[in-house]
Amino acid sequence: MPNDFNKQIIEEFRANAGVVGGPFQGATLVLLTTTGAKSGKRSTSPVMYMEDGDRYIVIASNAGADQHPAWYHNLRATPQATAEIGTETFEVKADFIEGEERDRLYARMVEIAPGFAEYEAKTTRRIPVVALHRA
Repeated sequence: MPNDFNKQIIEEFRANAGVVGGPFQGATLVLLTTTGAKSGKRSTSPVMYMEDGDRYIVIASNAGADQHPAWYHNLRATPQATAEIGTETFEVKADFIEGEERDRLYARMVEIAPGFAEYEAKTTRRIPVVALHRA
């Protein structure tokens, strides 16, 4: 079950063909529906993404918190998920990016959204980068 903040973003996203205002105005958002690693229940999270070829890149920043977001743990347990971008809904499979490619993609996201540099500075964990491929 999404928290109230995420619930409002999800509702606005779906009501406006993927466009939202507030802190995410102008951002590219995907609604990522994953299967709970422990509960087995499906849950949806709004996540900023960028395109890289035919992949959608998402960053498990959790706003710089010291733990990974739930959606990341869920993808680790079940890498199949559903993505909503604009008015399109499709199945995706997660690929977990490491090493130099991870660093390159994270740096690209920082160029697009400088807040990701702040998230990285706030935590000691290595923030994961995930590629979503259409299934």
